[in-house]
Amino acid sequence: MKLTVLVDNNTMIDRYFTGEPGVAYFIECDDRRYLFDTGYSDIFLRNATKMGINLLALDAVVISHGHNDHTWGLGELAKLYSEGVYEGYECQKPMVIAHPDAFLDKNIDGFDVGAMLSIHQLKKTFSLKLDKEPIWLTEKLVFLGEIERNNSFEAKTPIGKTLRDDSWEDDFVLDDSALVYKSNKGLVIITGCSHGGICNIIEYAKKVCNEERVYDVIGGFHLLKPSPQKLNNTVEYFKKCQPHALYACHCTDLHSKISLAQVANVEDVGVGLVVEYK
Repeated sequence: MKLTVLVDNNTMIDRYFTGEPGVAYFIECDDRRYLFDTGYSDIFLRNATKMGINLLALDAVVISHGHNDHTWGLGELAKLYSEGVYEGYECQKPMVIAHPDAFLDKNIDGFDVGAMLSIHQLKKTFSLKLDKEPIWLTEKLVFLGEIERNNSFEAKTPIGKTLRDDSWEDDFVLDDSALVYKSNKGLVIITGCSHGGICNIIEYAKKVCNEERVYDVIGGFHLLKPSPQKLNNTVEYFKKCQPHALYACHCTDLHSKISLAQVANVEDVGVGLVVEYK
């Protein structure tokens, strides 16, 4: 499995890519191609072009959750696919995979923070597979669906409101999910924002994959000015977990990275980063 970072808050210093507060990863696995999230704008397309990556050859688009910094690029992708042909290449429209709640309206302090395209609009361009249960994309790569939330220190505070059945309710971002790759050395956890809790996600990944070893974790950890309880418990979790590396990025602040680095190998992340696993 090969993962290339197309969108992140940061960029790698050796190339002139564009960054923004969002996430998009291009993933190649078992001769299949996946886009994990689409960022906030069209920069995932521009960065992919600079990298020589053809996003008209996707097998599926996997959405980690429905916030705008992960989904607003879907409109740009729909425009690309609506043309049907690019430089003589005829494309098959990919499937969009997500939790059923990912495209509900979302609001924080009066601001719309949900997906720009509705399910009805998405169906004009893509096929959809919305499920709370795990979805195996290949024999080694799985979309986790709805994350079990069992610990006492994560995912306890709502993030704005979501519109369900014509009623606004507290949004605990139940649509937040992740991808997991079963490498030869253990699980590789790929997250968007980890609103479900990075520790909850890893424990659920172990359960779904029937594997206790955790090799790498890459993505947002939702550690932006976390409470001391949340940060301390997360650090203790990784101290026991002992992964090979943490690629903590996007919604992970510097203080949290420094704290995690006391117990784990925290690597730098930015647009242009490529990691590979067997």
